[in-house]
Amino acid sequence: MLGNHPERIAELALLHFNEWKHLSPDVTLDDRIRKLQQMAQSGEIPFVVVAMENNQLAGSAALVGEDMRTRKDLSPWLASVFVKPELRQNGLGTRLVRHIEDEAGRLGIEKLFLFTEHARDLYLKLGWRDLEKCEYQGFDVTVMFRELSGR
Repeated sequence: MLGNHPERIAELALLHFNEWKHLSPDVTLDDRIRKLQQMAQSGEIPFVVVAMENNQLAGSAALVGEDMRTRKDLSPWLASVFVKPELRQNGLGTRLVRHIEDEAGRLGIEKLFLFTEHARDLYLKLGWRDLEKCEYQGFDVTVMFRELSGR
């Protein structure tokens, strides 16, 4: 959990800011830091998990109540799945996704949602299904879902 690594909040905020600022142009780096600080203290939704390798931040994933301003009818969301580029292709992203799915299942959540620009194939391999393709903040994205009950 991010709460176990509060010294990594600013670093993680910068990674998220650089990765997704085009989807949230009104969200500043300071906004992201504040949000991660709040999420690090939460024991409930929303929360963030981090992956550490060799005592370095390697990646993250989150479970949040809302992730798309245009789809407030859907909740909760797998969000902020990020692995540092130099550490990709080794299964870390899959482990982060599975961890959030497991945590959501423990919380009694039966269905999760996500949206992605570029990782649709990964999520399909992990059992996620397409809900819709749409434009969000001027970019083409796929909204996906995963049934957790009976997994």
